[in-house]
Amino acid sequence: MADTKTVETEPEKQPRSVRVVLLALMITMMLAMLDNMIVGTAMPTIVGELGGLEHLSWVVTAYTLATAASTPLWGKLGDMYGRKGAFMTSIVIFLIGSALSGMAQNMGELIGFRAIQGLGAGGLMVGVMAIIGDLIPPRERGKYQGMMAGVMALAMIGGPLVGGTITDNWGWRWSFYINLPLGVVSLALISAVLHLPKKRAQARIDYLGAALLTVGITSIVLVTTWGGSEYAWSSARIMELIAIGVASLIGFVFWQTRAAEPIVPLHIFRSRNFTLMSLIGFVTGFVMFGATLFLPLYQQSVQGASATNSGLLLLPMLGAMLVTSMVAGRVTTNSGKYKIFPIVGSVAMVIGLYLLSTMDTGTSRLTSGVFMAVVGLGMGCLMQITMLVAQNSVEMKDMGVASSSTTLFRTLGSSFGVAIMGALFNSRVQDVMSERAGSLGSKVTEQSAQLDAASLAKLPAVAREAYQHAVSAGTHSAFLLGAAVAVVALVAAVFVKEVPLKGAGPAKDGEKPADGTAETQPPLVDAI
Repeated sequence: MADTKTVETEPEKQPRSVRVVLLALMITMMLAMLDNMIVGTAMPTIVGELGGLEHLSWVVTAYTLATAASTPLWGKLGDMYGRKGAFMTSIVIFLIGSALSGMAQNMGELIGFRAIQGLGAGGLMVGVMAIIGDLIPPRERGKYQGMMAGVMALAMIGGPLVGGTITDNWGWRWSFYINLPLGVVSLALISAVLHLPKKRAQARIDYLGAALLTVGITSIVLVTTWGGSEYAWSSARIMELIAIGVASLIGFVFWQTRAAEPIVPLHIFRSRNFTLMSLIGFVTGFVMFGATLFLPLYQQSVQGASATNSGLLLLPMLGAMLVTSMVAGRVTTNSGKYKIFPIVGSVAMVIGLYLLSTMDTGTSRLTSGVFMAVVGLGMGCLMQITMLVAQNSVEMKDMGVASSSTTLFRTLGSSFGVAIMGALFNSRVQDVMSERAGSLGSKVTEQSAQLDAASLAKLPAVAREAYQHAVSAGTHSAFLLGAAVAVVALVAAVFVKEVPLKGAGPAKDGEKPADGTAETQPPLVDAI
């Protein structure tokens, strides 16, 4: 990679410009997180107008596949050709996909345009994390964790509410068009204020590696999406996808050892902390998205909560996550210490998920709220710390692939979490319904183990009571599995090394960090 002339920026001139850039980055992060939640609320209206109910799942699947497959590529492109250009390109593609999706005239067009939108979305979160990694030394980065956690919580709470309001008042097309003004503001701010150095890589893009990785990730996501729903887990189609995915990923790893400019340089996994953070990120994604799927279902079906403001049902968990993330960030910034947070976070997740698994038809909302807060406390200790430590474990030239790899592991974790916890939940619900309501119970849940409020209200009292017990049993099994998986994160956290954060000064006795990473953050290169 060609050398770039560096210009050290005076520290006193950075904060104001950095805050403006961070505002643009948080807007972009909001775009990435809000989209699926807003669109999910609008889906019944979309199907009513466009038809194509049998292809409904592909509206989400096409977006998810494109996002997961493109995530590592955006990280590498940023490392090779410059972070700013790659990031702005991903925003433009996302906005083009949003505009086209809003203009779709049939379900086929909508699915295709959602794939375009997903290609851009793959670079949004990666770009945000990598640019923050470029601009702010890890020691100082903890200050901004609360901001990122706040955006995440706001998106999860407000997404369904905003989606419902937009669809009811402006029409479903505006659930896509709403991205345009926000994206334009973000582009304008980034273009005017962010001035990272341009890079020009000598090596060509690793097209074979990109193809193998894309096929592998696509196969994995399709297995977790289709398994147990579209196709039985033991069906030939699922077995074929597993074989294709495994073969592609093995081929990808083999090729990365020979490529001139690998998509995912395998040397970053030599850092113990980076590998452990990737594993913890996978587990966090597994647990978090499983919890956000089943908690509202339990509260609506068993506790009789309203589905209108479904995001508010998660407030205890998200509020605890926000507060804990802010505290963890401040402590990390002030002390330079971080190992305690993955350990405490993992312990809290294990305990919280076990407590959630004890909920039954008699559990009060206050009690379940306390259990959710314990899980939120754990997630708050883990969500941003995993990215912080992962970025601290690699050289600046690998910041993009480190950010994209960590994001990808969390995405794959969420896919596996939703699929495996969902399969366990559905199986348990079907069994309990058969036991308690006989043939009527089997008939009620033969299409889906998850009933909406309208369907639940129409059930006979016997079947409704049986379904409440079935959902309690299903969530018990799902959360118990989540607690077992969270133990893996705890074991990984114990082996994390307390490597001094870059920007935190040299290691004790003048020794280099145990990971072999640089002791201090390199100067910002023509940063702001």
